[in-house]
Amino acid sequence: MLATHLAGEGIAASIGSVGDAYDNALMESTIGLYKTELIKPRRPWKTLSEVELATAEWADWYNHRRLHGEIGHVPPAEYEAAYHLQNTEPQVTVTT
Repeated sequence: MLATHLAGEGIAASIGSVGDAYDNALMESTIGLYKTELIKPRRPWKTLSEVELATAEWADWYNHRRLHGEIGHVPPAEYEAAYHLQNTEPQVTVTT
């Protein structure tokens, strides 16, 4: 019924493949942390702009300062930078 309503409004539904229980697991986990660590402890929120600013601050903290145990107790941005440094082929420079 929802898909029919969305189609009638010209909106494409954002859904995973049928029977794929892990399709959105990472996003659902992140949203759960966001709600547990930021949204619920600070409620009631007074304005949308208050939520937007707090969300931007939380996302920055989550990616640049929060230590993640699954990736060696480093922030995701640091882990990703190290990954790219390790997996980037050095360029060969020819001088004559």
